[in-house]
Amino acid sequence: MNALIKAFYHENTSTISYVVYDRQGGHAAIIDSVLDFAANSGKVWTAFADEQLAFIKENDLTVDWILETHAHADHLSAAHYLRRQLNSKIGVGEGITKVQKTFKLVFNINDTELTANGDVFDHLFEDGETFLIGTLQGQVLATPGHTNDSVTYLIEGNAFVGDTLFMPDSGTARCDFPGGDAGVLYDSVSRLHHLPPETQLWMCHDYQPGGRELAYVTTVAESARNNIHIHDGTDKAAFIAVRETRDKTLDVPRLLYPSVQVNIRGGQMPAAENNGKAYIKIPLSVSPSLK
Repeated sequence: MNALIKAFYHENTSTISYVVYDRQGGHAAIIDSVLDFAANSGKVWTAFADEQLAFIKENDLTVDWILETHAHADHLSAAHYLRRQLNSKIGVGEGITKVQKTFKLVFNINDTELTANGDVFDHLFEDGETFLIGTLQGQVLATPGHTNDSVTYLIEGNAFVGDTLFMPDSGTARCDFPGGDAGVLYDSVSRLHHLPPETQLWMCHDYQPGGRELAYVTTVAESARNNIHIHDGTDKAAFIAVRETRDKTLDVPRLLYPSVQVNIRGGQMPAAENNGKAYIKIPLSVSPSLK
């Protein structure tokens, strides 16, 4: 069975979100959804997610799954909003509990707000687990290294890789977040590069290096041959050196703090305080001279 795939590009975060479906009038999954968010004002809205909802309505689709490849650090997930509109299940890799535990400490989130056992999601996928989207069969591949919870969804010859890989001219994901590990990422990318060469790899982000046109799909064969960070013949030590050297030059993602606080909650906003407003926390790193 061939999967039908509709890509949606969120320009503000360079994110590509997908609706994968078996046929018009059939069943679908949404992968790596996005909320609109203005960091300067705190405004959160749903225009991008509503485009996907309109496509789903136009094609008379029943959405079985809202799938997250990991708890993203660069955009807010629309999973909770979409679940309320569609009555669908949110799925994520079982490593999410490690991510929740880590960031509960970073943001000093209490147990009343977040238990860190993954219960804000409907299903925690194990490596190798299979699932259905109507007549389409999917399989979950654990691909950690960027984060503890990173997974790839393999659906009928299409691999939705999250941030594990980028287009060949952009390389691989950073590994300097808590739980990241360049050696583990090498193993995960190698796992992807050992899929059948014709397998299509669908990216979650494209930053259009050199100003080239947007591109978000390649093949295993092309990635294994041309990826600038890891390709056929790249040994593990060399990759680790390149990845760790590059990571030391990278700034904190622009939307890291808002994204992670929402995404470890499955797309829900932090609990409102006694004035009815919800707030995003920013941990301060204070110079000793100010203490």
